[in-house]
Amino acid sequence: MSELLYDVEDRIATITLNRPDKLNAFTGPMIDAWARALAEAQADDQVNVIVVTGSGRAFCAGGDVGRMKEGKPTPLDNKNQLWENIHRIPKTLEAVDKPVIAMVNGLAVGAGMGMCLMCDVRIASDEARFSTGYVRVGLVPGDGDTYFLPRLLGPAKALELLWTADFVDAQEALRLGIVNRVVPSGDLAQQTRDLAAQLANGPQVPIRMIKRLVYQSLRLDLRTHLDLVSSHMAVVRDTLDHAEGVAAFKEKRAPKFQGR
Repeated sequence: MSELLYDVEDRIATITLNRPDKLNAFTGPMIDAWARALAEAQADDQVNVIVVTGSGRAFCAGGDVGRMKEGKPTPLDNKNQLWENIHRIPKTLEAVDKPVIAMVNGLAVGAGMGMCLMCDVRIASDEARFSTGYVRVGLVPGDGDTYFLPRLLGPAKALELLWTADFVDAQEALRLGIVNRVVPSGDLAQQTRDLAAQLANGPQVPIRMIKRLVYQSLRLDLRTHLDLVSSHMAVVRDTLDHAEGVAAFKEKRAPKFQGR
């Protein structure tokens, strides 16, 4: 569908929210396409990295209120609208062990901010701005901000941003740890592509296992985590990429990983 674009090139899948006239506010069909694109990228052996971005001057302005269901939905309708629709994005992302990079080209508000927070890494244009938004319209964050933001900032700063919905510019977002890098808007696509290519051409089994280990560590005690690490290490020591890495180190040259 034209409102969401999906492209694969050089082992990098790019998902582009494509409603620039609406600041890429998402609709129900866009969520359907978004979830399918994430699942397709995870299943595709020709994809090693996923990049999510928006077209025009915004990353995403959240849900499109103008195209939400009319009438008076029940509380259960409201719950299911989130759980069965919008929440498919974070639930699908939880099962994706490939690197996911948010290329934040502009405004990220409400669910739009939440959607970039749930990616693994965020590279922002110097023109990007962020706001949790929800409290300004008398709502709680609906897509996971209350899960992801405290894990990035700690509970105190997360509560301040969630309670006030104040806008944060790109440099402040970098200082707080909301984004990993801030780059000039004209360099955003290339610098994001460079990082994606570095990961896409790296040793894929360790890269994907590292992602699993980092996220699983947030839910495990130390001994359980170390037991998991030892199991993962046993697997990666038996890969061709490990053998190539050791050989390259001994021969003092750059390794030539398979990238898959």
